[in-house]
Amino acid sequence: MRAARLIKMVLLLQSRPAMSASELARELDVSERTVTRDAQALAEAGVPVYAERGRAGGYRLIGGYRTRLTGLDRDEAAALFLSGVPGALREMGLEDAASAARLKVSAALLPSLRDAPASAGRRFHLDAPGWWQEPETPEHLPAVARAVWADLVVRVVYRRRDGESVTRRLEPYGLVLKAGVWYVCARADGEHPGFRVYRLDRFDQVVESEDGFVRDEAFDLAGFWAERAAGFAREMLRETVRVRVSAAGAARLPYVTGDRESVLAALDAAGAADERGRVTVTLPVESYDVAFAQLMPLGQEVEVLEPAALRERFADAARAMGELYGRDHRGE
Repeated sequence: MRAARLIKMVLLLQSRPAMSASELARELDVSERTVTRDAQALAEAGVPVYAERGRAGGYRLIGGYRTRLTGLDRDEAAALFLSGVPGALREMGLEDAASAARLKVSAALLPSLRDAPASAGRRFHLDAPGWWQEPETPEHLPAVARAVWADLVVRVVYRRRDGESVTRRLEPYGLVLKAGVWYVCARADGEHPGFRVYRLDRFDQVVESEDGFVRDEAFDLAGFWAERAAGFAREMLRETVRVRVSAAGAARLPYVTGDRESVLAALDAAGAADERGRVTVTLPVESYDVAFAQLMPLGQEVEVLEPAALRERFADAARAMGELYGRDHRGE
């Protein structure tokens, strides 16, 4: 533990002109007294750490000293490629590896380039979850992430959408973070063998094993996910509704429904506008309840034509709103 801390201290000093005792203590998560002892230990080991006293003092390496302890191990190298997604690294338990990797890369850079990581960090940041969504880390994400990195089999208890629990032996190939939700793409055995997608927040139990699996090098995680995600979106659109929309409604329609591509295709397939400038469109929707919730914000810019039950639901809502806003609010 102390050896790793001493190495990190050298790399920190190598990557910056000087650091105060408080800065080093914060970076190393130790007390300033421990920093003093560690600096003395490094000096005794032949590392030229120089301490300057006073308000502007601190620790620095002298004589152009540079360590060769900058090689990345496997975890650090892998984590480095995910360093633009700090939240995901933290949730997978790779934050320390990523921090060490960035530090080693910074230490290996020429002095004129050492501000590059900080410069990029000030200019770019990825925040994956959507607005007004409090991201939750699935309980078993770190265990599954370890299995993904090490190509190890896991045995899981998984809750299906219908509430039934099933036990599966999985070969986890990759993790996907989509709109704040974690998924694992894995090869499964059992009743329906082959590559499948599982939501990690539906894992009630994950048992790690020491059994490895031979990864199919032809498996393309990004391509597999894109194909499954598109198929899932198509499967979700089980119903259709026929609507008449204004030009303003047509412009907003792709942004209020769940599947933008399907809406754009439906608008392209629509006929010519009528005398009021409205076009009739047949939209694929997940359900009539979902269609009601998605189309209601468009107000008078959309008119539901079919099915009749959904049209009547909109008519009821319109009447209720007319009555509500027709009353004198001062009388209440």
